[in-house]
Amino acid sequence: MRLVFLGPPGSGKGTQSKRLVEHFKITHLSTGDMLRAVMTQDTEIGRAAAQSMATGWLVADALVVTLVKERLREPDVQAGFLLDGFPRTVEQARAFEEHLTETHRPLSGVLELRVPLEDLVTRLAGRGRKDDTPEIVRERQGIYRQKTQPLVDFYRQRKLLFPIDGLGTSDEVFDRIVETVQGLKP
Repeated sequence: MRLVFLGPPGSGKGTQSKRLVEHFKITHLSTGDMLRAVMTQDTEIGRAAAQSMATGWLVADALVVTLVKERLREPDVQAGFLLDGFPRTVEQARAFEEHLTETHRPLSGVLELRVPLEDLVTRLAGRGRKDDTPEIVRERQGIYRQKTQPLVDFYRQRKLLFPIDGLGTSDEVFDRIVETVQGLKP
């Protein structure tokens, strides 16, 4: 199973990711974790990632794609993976798709956890954090949707997108995800 998991902040993606990798015995791949790990290494890619992060710039698409490609060579991902936080752009998705085609390991699917905006606002504003006011939450959600919509369209055109209703209990959402994943090609 080779999966990409999309979902806005507050959708429950983090919780569901943990459950999914345990259930399907696949490796959870977070680009944030990969970047933090590589930045501690004295390698060309590690130095480039550290420099990007230190200057506040987003890490270049090519660098992130290279990092993911290298990680996909590791033995623990051969049985499958769940990618969280990648791809973030259509350019990354195209490069990733090309790599998977070259290695004869196409994606099984892209799961998109969907939660209506007002439910996300209620969830996040209810945490009581200073930066989780309803106004700030709405603004962040708008930015997420604006940046993610081209990616959603990209995967929809390839018939790889599987929207999942993110409302309900954690167990109800998980059951929907499992049912969807079980219907995918391995």
